[in-house]
Amino acid sequence: MQNLGIAQILLILVIVLLLFGVGKLPQVGKGLGQALSEFRGAVNKDEDKKKNKK
Repeated sequence: MQNLGIAQILLILVIVLLLFGVGKLPQVGKGLGQALSEFRGAVNKDEDKKKNKK
């Protein structure tokens, strides 16, 4: 992911716009944000469990 340039990011955004349409983008972004938040929470909870076992 570190090798993505501006052109590649713009291409990805155009493809996302074509797939979901402009009206669906806020919903897609919200869902993605919630999924990332839940994933981080689960990872942090797992790390806390490992720390408490030591």
